[in-house]
Amino acid sequence: MRIVFIGPPGSGKGTQAVNIIKKYKPVHLSTGDMLRAARAAKTEIGLQADKYMSSGQLVPDDVIVGIISERLKQEDCQAGYLLDGFPRTIAQAEALDKMLAEKKTPLDAVLELQVPDDELFRRLAERAEKEGRSDDTPEVIKNRLKVYNEQTSPLLAYYGKKNLLKSFNGLGTVEEVFARIETILDSLQK
Repeated sequence: MRIVFIGPPGSGKGTQAVNIIKKYKPVHLSTGDMLRAARAAKTEIGLQADKYMSSGQLVPDDVIVGIISERLKQEDCQAGYLLDGFPRTIAQAEALDKMLAEKKTPLDAVLELQVPDDELFRRLAERAEKEGRSDDTPEVIKNRLKVYNEQTSPLLAYYGKKNLLKSFNGLGTVEEVFARIETILDSLQK
């Protein structure tokens, strides 16, 4: 199962990705985790990415596409994966389509977690306070949501035209939201 998981910052993608991994066993490919690890390790890509991440900007496509391309070549990805945080732009989606076409391994679905902006802001502000995340200040939160709406939202129409988009409500308990995801993923396996 090859899936892209889309949702704004604070929508619960990380939590639901864990549930998807537990039940369906795809490899979890989180660009956020990959970039934070590179930043913590102070690699060249990590230091480049940090400049953008610290101000709430998207990391440039060439950096992200390179990381993803290398990762998809690894053996554990051959049975399936969940892309979390990639693609974020039409250019990245087109690059991904090209990569997958060359391998003859198209996507099975694009899951969209829908949560209203006021709830996202509340969740992110609460997370920043609890976890002390420097990338979740009120100014950065507002910018991340603005960037998502401007740059990532167009992916919904892009994948909708390809009949890959599966949107669902991200409000409710973790279990309620996951039940919606299970309905979608179980239907793909039939």
